[in-house]
Amino acid sequence: MTTLDWHSDRNPIALLDAAPESVGINLNEVRRYRLNRVRAEMAARNIDALILSDAVNIRYATGTRNMQIFTARNAPSRYLLLTADRSILFEFTGCAHLADGFETIDEVRTATTASFVAAGADIGNRERVWAAETAATITELTGSREPVVGIERMNGGAAIALAVNGVNVVDAQEPVEMARAIKSPGEIQCIKASLRATERGVQKLKESIRPGITETELWSVLHQSVIADNADYCETRLLNSGPRTNPWFQETGSRTIQANELVALDTDVVGCHGYYSDFSRTFHTGPGLPTAVQKDLYRTAHEQVHHNIGIIEPGLTFKQYSDRAWNIPGRYAANRYYLSAHGVGMTGEYPYLYHHTDFDAAGYDGVIMPGMTLCVESYIGAADGKEGVKLEQQILVTDSGTVLLSEFPFEENLLE
Repeated sequence: MTTLDWHSDRNPIALLDAAPESVGINLNEVRRYRLNRVRAEMAARNIDALILSDAVNIRYATGTRNMQIFTARNAPSRYLLLTADRSILFEFTGCAHLADGFETIDEVRTATTASFVAAGADIGNRERVWAAETAATITELTGSREPVVGIERMNGGAAIALAVNGVNVVDAQEPVEMARAIKSPGEIQCIKASLRATERGVQKLKESIRPGITETELWSVLHQSVIADNADYCETRLLNSGPRTNPWFQETGSRTIQANELVALDTDVVGCHGYYSDFSRTFHTGPGLPTAVQKDLYRTAHEQVHHNIGIIEPGLTFKQYSDRAWNIPGRYAANRYYLSAHGVGMTGEYPYLYHHTDFDAAGYDGVIMPGMTLCVESYIGAADGKEGVKLEQQILVTDSGTVLLSEFPFEENLLE
């Protein structure tokens, strides 16, 4: 295996020896498509400029990445200023070279880190300086004295100071999420490459399941594999076993896995090219055969996922989907997964599709469109039950229906 350059995906065509399905992806084309999507959504809402501080959104718009977790906690310390015809990356101190060669970046400047950690008691002044400099740059670029500027994930003081400088502040989430929702053919190639790499990792994880291994030891098998295939990180810690499979959302811990119980996993991998690989599987540890109860849980979750995939089609509204979606049996309703399906791209994203029982309280309407990639979810575990099953598939919506993207097989011994 060839050692991969940490920034290998800046090249026009990334050749990842660990992920041969990446060969032939034109990342320049993918980046241009994404940047144009963001600008089109800005124009549709009369937004003069965006200040993107979310590391994933910066990568979506430009393809650049740098210390995603760190900069997510210390914002603004790395941010993108985007107008209709100018893209300026304000990069973290000492990191300007990381944007070399990206056609999506017109200029790189050093960021002003307006956080308490960086400024201490002088934070208020630091925020005012940052806001004044940023507002002046936006005015210069747009020619507007009261520009409409979308912002995200920023200190309250910095946002307030920006408004004081004559900027009409709006939320950047809507234009960016709507841009990300529709994938190009090149993006689908990237998603498939990420999924294939994660599926290799899940297979290694499955082969490592044995009584006596701890949950954290088992979870680390997936990490080692996906990182070797140029992933960024696992976004959650969702692998658990036996009684810790019910209810769901119990983070991976030090419990020792026992014989003849269930092990449930949600991948949540930010994989190669920055694209999310998100599918869920549940395994049986052996050496004995699954019980009737374990099989029933698994078959029920399997039925839910496949029914809901079967009703998805372009033009279907979110409300229509909710009305037609699989009805969860009463004994499993209390512990149901919080969503029926959700959008997915570089992370989980718009839209959220809710269960029928939750739509009035939490749901919103919209339209399922070609080019959307969705994850269809199921968690089945009774409130008084000992174990639960998590299953999930990732799909692409096309002009004529859906295409399955996640290919990892289901467990025949649990479906019998």
